[in-house]
Amino acid sequence: MAEKIFSVHKALPRVKLSHAPAGPNAFRRMIDTVERAEPGDLVAVYDKNNNPYGVALFNPKSQITLRIISRANPDTFSIDRHLDERVSRAVAFRREMLKLPATTDAYRLVHDYGDGLPGLTADIYKDQITLEFYSLGMFKLAPNLEAAFRKHFPAAGFHHRASPYTREMEGFSMPPVPAPARKTRITENGVMFEVDLQAGYKTGFFCDQRENRQYTSGFAAGKNMLDICCYTGGFGIYGAKAGAASVTSVELDPDVCEMAKRNANINKCRIDVACADAFTYMRQMMELKRRYGLVVLDPYKLVANRDEREKGIFKYKDFNRLALGLVEEGGVFVTCSCSGMVSMDEFSYIVRGAAANSGRRVQVFKKSGAGPDHPVAADYPEGEYLKCIWARVF
Repeated sequence: MAEKIFSVHKALPRVKLSHAPAGPNAFRRMIDTVERAEPGDLVAVYDKNNNPYGVALFNPKSQITLRIISRANPDTFSIDRHLDERVSRAVAFRREMLKLPATTDAYRLVHDYGDGLPGLTADIYKDQITLEFYSLGMFKLAPNLEAAFRKHFPAAGFHHRASPYTREMEGFSMPPVPAPARKTRITENGVMFEVDLQAGYKTGFFCDQRENRQYTSGFAAGKNMLDICCYTGGFGIYGAKAGAASVTSVELDPDVCEMAKRNANINKCRIDVACADAFTYMRQMMELKRRYGLVVLDPYKLVANRDEREKGIFKYKDFNRLALGLVEEGGVFVTCSCSGMVSMDEFSYIVRGAAANSGRRVQVFKKSGAGPDHPVAADYPEGEYLKCIWARVF
């Protein structure tokens, strides 16, 4: 990993804007001139009149050329002071305002633009912190970030993640994952989960659904429950502990299925894990005329970029149409989307269309998003990525 640490004493490379962006990102068309800047550099940004505009992470290889991390004067800016302030504010928000440690030892510490650190998410799992990078510039700041976090979590271990898509788009590589995999056990709302910090999706677990899992479990008692795209068993295990008559959890990845089974054992509850393609499984259940009192649909991100949008929207429609057909009369349907490029209004429209196509009448009674440890910046509404809809089905 790069050991480059920026200093206030070194003059930053300079970028001049042709016009100011509406939000925290500036694209190529908004840039006039660039002086001395290399991919991943921290740069001083000036407006078209040469007035100080702020400080940004620069990457001409990326779709987002500038990620503006501060509107401070570049001449007096210190990256370490800035990271200390941002991390301290983020930690205090979770500890003191949200009081998350009272109910869980796993939560999001930094949520990208929402915490003023674009290109980074950080999750804590007990005494381990996973940093997921979405930008080359933030990846190069990893040593500085770890130093800022250690002031609040001196005993923490650190793990670095970045998706293949991010690495390709941003132009960086990461060292191979060491073996064996590092696992830890976390607790939220009294439910325990094993988290693999080096494998699996995102940072290893989905803290964003914590409150949604808890709320959904209130409808599980006495119901036959189907958890589609269950990952490591989250919704289903909550349901089983809340007294569901039966829980069937569906997931395609064999390794993830094994983790779901282990998590059920850890919680001393029973779930039946079906290692299968969700579409195929749902169609089979339709043919068998199976119905469930509680159906949860929480698929992976189906719209990751603009090129995949049309295909992803079609999949959402098909997913919801099939899942609605498996809900018994008067049962509860919980459907989710984690695609930031699909708004709540659009997702609601998809669900309405799926209801019409499946011949079911759907009574929506709640809509929600990610937990409060995933704040959204007012000038970056794309950060409000998670949508969750609860409905009664007739």
